[in-house]
Amino acid sequence: MKNIKNLGRNSWAEVLKRPTNTYEDIEQTVASIFKEIQIKGDVAVSKYGSLFDGVNLNSFEVTPEEIAEAIAQVPNELKEAISLAKSNIERFHEAQKTGKIEVETTKGVFCWKEKRAIQKIGLYIPGGSAPLFSTVLMLAVPAKIAGSSQITLCSPPNKSGKINPAIVYAASLCGVTKILKIGGIQAIAAMTFGTETVDKVYKIFGPGNQFVTVAKQFATKFGVAIDMPAGPSELLVFADDTANASFVASDLLSQAEHGSDSQVILVSTSEKMIDAVSKEIDTQIKLLPRYETAQKAIANSRLILVETDEIALDLINDYAPEHFIICAENENFFIDGIENAGSVFIGNYTPESAGDYASGTNHTLPTNGFAKNYEGVNLDSFLKSMTFQKITPKGIQNIGKAIEIMAEAEGLQAHKNAVTLRLKELQKRTK
Repeated sequence: MKNIKNLGRNSWAEVLKRPTNTYEDIEQTVASIFKEIQIKGDVAVSKYGSLFDGVNLNSFEVTPEEIAEAIAQVPNELKEAISLAKSNIERFHEAQKTGKIEVETTKGVFCWKEKRAIQKIGLYIPGGSAPLFSTVLMLAVPAKIAGSSQITLCSPPNKSGKINPAIVYAASLCGVTKILKIGGIQAIAAMTFGTETVDKVYKIFGPGNQFVTVAKQFATKFGVAIDMPAGPSELLVFADDTANASFVASDLLSQAEHGSDSQVILVSTSEKMIDAVSKEIDTQIKLLPRYETAQKAIANSRLILVETDEIALDLINDYAPEHFIICAENENFFIDGIENAGSVFIGNYTPESAGDYASGTNHTLPTNGFAKNYEGVNLDSFLKSMTFQKITPKGIQNIGKAIEIMAEAEGLQAHKNAVTLRLKELQKRTK
């Protein structure tokens, strides 16, 4: 990790730059694959599955027999852990339900808002070297609570044409309606347009590499919504002398092992803590099975010494981390002051891993600075609000004149007439 001391504010943007390609670097590849899948459907999906995943499939859908086989392969201990996590995720997301909001804005004018489920949901679940079955829980559980009726899941198959058993098990447990062996850009394109096998969806959820992230953004050009631009994982830790250096190092490495394009940052007011964490990273990283991946991510990461908590907070809000851990004596200063972060973890005994798996909060979060204007996935991500209004004769009389004046001022005579005709009708009735 690069050790940086007391950098000036004019250097923040360059020092905190994410190790990712730009949208433009990837868009041309995404666009060509989207166009081919839009025209050729399953044939093109199969072509790119062979090219990128190294497997030729005649059928993409996971069969009931394959689901049963996968369920049998998942150890009972893991099933119990998944069950605990699912329960906590359900509890937290159930608590996010809100009822109808109704207001009589003027006598006789009733306005209310209700929420309806987004019916056709697409989930993208990374497979590869780190099959994220936990993401199935994070996405399918709130989708079911919201009331989505069609939940399509795509995940890349291995060289044997199988999806990781734990992903299949979690999908089955959470009520996913269709599980498909499709990964990468081709999965996002297939859910965007629909193919002979893949259902078109209204909104796509899930993390992925840079290509998946750009594919999701590209999908919005075709009327499909997305949860957020969720790309390579990132973590920022603030730690002062009250932190445990071993814990901090383990948290940084927990995100570094996600991928070589992940980024982790330690910000501290203590040079002693930075030195201790650096040594712990050197020790702990050597024991990781994903050592090479973590090492590449660590090379893109930073140890930053700042003079005060105030400077630290400004820097953190400017960076807008996906995950933010606070290990500080003055933790309330950071809790109250943080404005831009996907999810916040507080204290020495709150590892980021808890949010990734089983505490109950959602781990699908905005990266690459998008925490400045996006929130993480929650129950409302699977719902849309609809407004309703009902106006009584007395109500239209109360607001009608104002509507006529405003419509005329905007030069929209038909808008005015729609009110005038009603008011004249009511005047006739009173004579």
